[in-house]
Amino acid sequence: MIKRSLSAALGSAFLAWSASAPAVTAIPETKKVELGEVEPFCNSGAPADWRKAQVLEGVEIRESRLCNPDSPAEIAAFVKGTNNISMQTLMDTNLAADALILSNDMDNDGDPDHYIIKLEVMELNGHSPDFAGVVPTYDIAPGIEPAFWVFAPKTRDMSTRSFASAEANPMLRMPAPVIRVEQGDVIWLVLENTHYFPHSIHLHGVDHPYMDFSGEGNDGVGQTSAMDVMPGQSKTYVIKPRQAGTQYYHCHVQPHTHIPLGLAGMFIVEENRPNNWVQVFNVGAGQVRHPSKAVAEKYDAEYDLHYQSVDKDLHKLPQSFNDPRLIARAINQEYDITDATDDYYLLNGRAFPYTLRESLVVVEPNQKIKLRVLNGHTEVLALHTHGHKAVETHYDGVEQRPEARVRRDVYTLAPAQRLDLELETVDDGLRSFGPGLWMMHDHVERAFTTDGMGEGGSLNLIAYKQYLDENGTPHTHGMSLAQYFTKKYWERKISPWQEVFDASLGDPETFVKAEAKPAAAAKPAAPAAEPAAPGNTGRNLFLGLLLGIAGYFAYLNRAKLLETASEWIAAVRNK
Repeated sequence: MIKRSLSAALGSAFLAWSASAPAVTAIPETKKVELGEVEPFCNSGAPADWRKAQVLEGVEIRESRLCNPDSPAEIAAFVKGTNNISMQTLMDTNLAADALILSNDMDNDGDPDHYIIKLEVMELNGHSPDFAGVVPTYDIAPGIEPAFWVFAPKTRDMSTRSFASAEANPMLRMPAPVIRVEQGDVIWLVLENTHYFPHSIHLHGVDHPYMDFSGEGNDGVGQTSAMDVMPGQSKTYVIKPRQAGTQYYHCHVQPHTHIPLGLAGMFIVEENRPNNWVQVFNVGAGQVRHPSKAVAEKYDAEYDLHYQSVDKDLHKLPQSFNDPRLIARAINQEYDITDATDDYYLLNGRAFPYTLRESLVVVEPNQKIKLRVLNGHTEVLALHTHGHKAVETHYDGVEQRPEARVRRDVYTLAPAQRLDLELETVDDGLRSFGPGLWMMHDHVERAFTTDGMGEGGSLNLIAYKQYLDENGTPHTHGMSLAQYFTKKYWERKISPWQEVFDASLGDPETFVKAEAKPAAAAKPAAPAAEPAAPGNTGRNLFLGLLLGIAGYFAYLNRAKLLETASEWIAAVRNK
């Protein structure tokens, strides 16, 4: 019975094969999808003067070759404080008059020793009850607008750029701003909660007392330290950090969702030096255009690099309702982070290609560059530098001994870790391979995609100045970047190769069975698409039947066949 079943199965398999063999598909034609609207590489509208090295309000501001440079007025306010600049400079910013108050040179070394820093909580790409879109808008890549919550310097006026624009003003963006203070100074960090949920600030790695001088909790954890800051309330965190280093701050309310939604940023304590007016805010991270005295002593330039990841399912939830109760239920009770997957990978709040507008690390030969890196991902970051091997000088704000420092081209950070790198551009085949446009990216493969589409994610460049034009556009020598600056590409409508070799690597038309697609009268079908000859089907059925019978007899005589095969092999070996 078993033998009969097996032979029947073999025969059926061959018959099925023979029956399917004559099916023929037409060779599809290649279609070329029009790119549609292509954004220019640089469309920031920033005045050319913003990129120049200059002095404003007595603040030395370094050159920026980026497409989207920071406003010099804002940099001056971030260095001197909103209380120490002219009214005209203040009005050229979006800052509130009390956003940053610097005063009291208590040690008489020429710089302020008391900081009052005010932050508020804002929403980007949030739900609007007035129209179908989101507001204020903040694109991480062309047409991609997940919802975010962000800490921002206290601002005045509108959340958008103007009445005619839905785009967020420059103070409101991802990531939360980098905050810089000086070692040993008194810092009052004030959170004014303008959001509809409770929030807090936890100073991760920053030296701070558990209780403040008034006896209130100072650690930002509602379960152990002090009540969360409720909507409409404010809380002042008081610190006097004794150790310098690259640290971190974030909301500690439901941190599994509030941190990924954007409530996190770098907090840097600079070494104490005389006349050391630090750039308190670096909005959007990236280039530091007014480095501290200690950094300027050792380095030619400094960059803040904040890596983040986004689960699009979480970031849709604030866009789903107007009622905070429904949003709270969706985020805190129904959303399960253990089932989450990251879809978007960001560097300084943007994904490729927008990372090229704002986060290039611009260098020149024979320089020494300081990079401060924060892993804000939910998984490990494996940062890889093409063409360079940098040295790890600090981990989590703690300086490594010289003998413990390692030079490498892949740097591993766990979530929430910080790393300081010393990047040298000496062309010796070790520190640098020479000038060029060298890619810099997270080598976890998912991280150079955007919603699974490549190239995307947190890709960046170490860009030598000679390869940039006056607007910060890189002079690339490979394929065109135009398609990446279209919405169609990120909607999966454009083949990544159609602009290179569309004849065989473009988008194919839909495959159709030849029998179901009659040839047009004016255009005979190609030979490969012709239907099978009438006699082919019967011939293939007969062949399948013969193969089935042969398989059946081979199974019945398998012992004798194996014995014969063994004797033949032995005879061959004896020869």
